[in-house]
Amino acid sequence: MADAVPVLAVIGRPNVGKSTLVNRIIGRREAVVEDVPGVTRDRVSYDAVWNGRAFTVVDTGGWDPDARGLAESIAAQAEIAIQVADAVLFVVDATVGITDVDEKVVRILRAAKKPVVLAANKVDDQRTEAEAAGLWNLGLGQPWPVSALHGRGSGDMLDAILEALPDPPPEDFDAPQGPRRVAIVGKPNVGKSSLLNRLAGEERVVVDDASGTTVDPVDEIVELGGRTWNFIDTAGIRRRVRDASGHEYYASLRTSSAIDRAEVAVVIIDGSVPLTEQDTRIISSVAEAGRALIIAFNKWDLVDDERRYYLEREMERELVQVPWAPTINITARTGWHIDRLVRALDAALEGWETRVSTGALNAFLGRLVSEHPHPVRGGKQSKIMFGTQASTAPPTFVLFTSGKLEQSYMRFIERRLREEFGFVGTPIHIQQRPRKKRERR
Repeated sequence: MADAVPVLAVIGRPNVGKSTLVNRIIGRREAVVEDVPGVTRDRVSYDAVWNGRAFTVVDTGGWDPDARGLAESIAAQAEIAIQVADAVLFVVDATVGITDVDEKVVRILRAAKKPVVLAANKVDDQRTEAEAAGLWNLGLGQPWPVSALHGRGSGDMLDAILEALPDPPPEDFDAPQGPRRVAIVGKPNVGKSSLLNRLAGEERVVVDDASGTTVDPVDEIVELGGRTWNFIDTAGIRRRVRDASGHEYYASLRTSSAIDRAEVAVVIIDGSVPLTEQDTRIISSVAEAGRALIIAFNKWDLVDDERRYYLEREMERELVQVPWAPTINITARTGWHIDRLVRALDAALEGWETRVSTGALNAFLGRLVSEHPHPVRGGKQSKIMFGTQASTAPPTFVLFTSGKLEQSYMRFIERRLREEFGFVGTPIHIQQRPRKKRERR
């Protein structure tokens, strides 16, 4: 799994040489460069490496064509950059000096309390270097004189950038501690305890044909597929918690806590009888808890061709909310196909812990938006300006947008994310942060 790399946002007035400087930082000519203010129309991110440290550079060039004025548009750019970045590279034209717009951005940067590196660009000779010293008056610390065009001073500036950026997490930062935790859940009498006994290779759990024999969750350390797993066997979930009598009520509460304690849940369903509302509600509770999910159809030895036909139709109808969940067919009593459980567990946990680099994510979002832009509503079209993966387990993404995205478009993004990056067996959470409307003064 790739570690999250820190993000550097590059901001500044039009035509101060931001895109040329971005090209200098990433070491290749990718950002659009033209001697016309505001050529960069869309926010673009690039992967960069300096002195063995990786980071993502976000070029925030594209000025909002709807902005009421330069100062307003650059302030909006700065606010977005500050939201998504770990540090900001503020580029000023040393040959022009400090402008009113620059001072407005400085106020925003100070309020945000994010680390700022001040780049005095277009310093091509000693005379301009003396002029760059005047940028100390911005109050952002040392201005780093640099020539984006010729590369002069870029090494010192990059060293300062690395000092401003946080260190990436160590390689084993997200490494799970101890055996992976697997909750076995399902309504009463679907064969949860029988499955655990089969996995453990001995009768460790009381099994009885009477529904709801198991009351307390039972933790079992089991060797499976050459590895150690911690299986949590839960009491059967009753139809309604409020309808359950004493011990069953507490059993259902313990089941919920077992799901919360697990990393992945195996929902056991009796394949020989029709799917019920209970089954789908248990599946939903696992997804809502943000846990990886596997659906195991048990008692497959009792499933004939006719039942299989109807089960396929039930799955299409009832499991439409979790098409990403792997399904396996097993017979816990005999051990048939139990070996398939390990492959499903590995796939679901891998999806649950998948991290997409910021560069790869924004390249994907750029393609998606250009091929399938958000529909125009009320004469306005919301755009995705930048995306980042905030966390894993489950994968959680944050999209910074120019306006609110419709739910149907959010579902479309999730579908395409799964096509591109996998995410088997895991829910995905996508949050959007629309840009706040600036108040007229």
